[in-house]
Amino acid sequence: MRFPGRRKHKHYFPVHERDPLLHHAGLDAPEVEIHVVGVDQTLVDIDARVSDDLLARYELPKGASTLIASERAATLYDELFAAGQISEFAGGTVGNTLHNYSLLADDASILLGVMSDPIRFGTSGYRYLASTSSRVSLDHLQPVDGPIGRCFALITPDGERTFAISAGRMNDLCPESVPASVFPHAAALVISAYLMRASAGEPMPEATRRAITLARDNGVPVVLTLGTRFIIAERPEFWRTFISEWVDVVAMNEEEGEALTGAADPLLACERTLDFADLVLCTAGPVGLYLAGYTDDDVKRETRYPLLPGAIPEFNRYEFSRPMAKRACADPIKVFAHIAPYHGGPVRITSANGAGDGALSALLHDISANRYHRQRVPASAKHAREFLTYSSMSQVCRYANRVSYEVLVQSSPRLTRVLPEREEGLDDEKYWAM
Repeated sequence: MRFPGRRKHKHYFPVHERDPLLHHAGLDAPEVEIHVVGVDQTLVDIDARVSDDLLARYELPKGASTLIASERAATLYDELFAAGQISEFAGGTVGNTLHNYSLLADDASILLGVMSDPIRFGTSGYRYLASTSSRVSLDHLQPVDGPIGRCFALITPDGERTFAISAGRMNDLCPESVPASVFPHAAALVISAYLMRASAGEPMPEATRRAITLARDNGVPVVLTLGTRFIIAERPEFWRTFISEWVDVVAMNEEEGEALTGAADPLLACERTLDFADLVLCTAGPVGLYLAGYTDDDVKRETRYPLLPGAIPEFNRYEFSRPMAKRACADPIKVFAHIAPYHGGPVRITSANGAGDGALSALLHDISANRYHRQRVPASAKHAREFLTYSSMSQVCRYANRVSYEVLVQSSPRLTRVLPEREEGLDDEKYWAM
């Protein structure tokens, strides 16, 4: 595993070699297998800049996510392709997150879903495999006779994104194709709200519930990304109950947060979401991003940065704390952190698709690093309490912000390069200005 922050001393963190102190004592640090598991609708993203007239002709509600028939999807694709308007990427919110996680952590992740069998050159399945990191294990994908999904992200001149989804066989993952063997060493299970929205008779929701049950049985945190505001707005009470019962970490944007909680202010939406979950990541466009969670009162740490105004006055006072599950706190308090967009954001944003997934991948990297370190060095003072992350909430915000910026700059939902690493002791401002 690559840790979020490189140390000056070669053996400070024994990743590839034995710890010298344990070696001289005649002991070896135990080998640790850590990975992240994700369940996803395997699909390719097709980005295109279009006019409002095209949305009207294809009867696509602006800003919404709409399922369309295969025939209409083929017609739409042909029109966009003929006009030279499209860019195609391997997609899926969980698939994007796992790819980015594996690139950041240089570590394994496991994707559960379906894949066309056979795979032919030039098809959506081929493009999906060709664009996915080799560190993402696809060994457990369920073969299906038919295409995977296609998701059109249609961007109008005002910057609004409208999604048209041709499902193909992407919702045909069966519960028996979710292996129990991948969960004992998992640091997290990542799912999305899309998985619970399949049509009648499709097995994906049941497969997702099996994955959640196996994760819970193995003490693995369940991470839910909310998808789009329309999915949440359809039945917000269902999602509040679902999160309360099954989910530990929620990733959302400000619109999804409002649909879930009724609060338009992203900070208040985070605070209310803590009534259902232990940790909340909220991307808020030009406002930046927020992280909200719990810590125990006796281990809270005050920030050294200026206190920020907001709907909750001086809300970032304890942003140097590390988050904990509420149930693990003797005296839980809510803690918040915020960061403005890195460098004010890119000068030009052609697509915001995947920025939230990039931020989540950074959070997953820190959660995974924490579990890895706890198993390698269980007596470390970093694990005197049952913390969820390796770094403070403030530092996780900075990391997530930087990754999100990289996604926006390259106009692709999947990272293509690794970020510069930080040397121990280097001032935060100097590092994040790199």
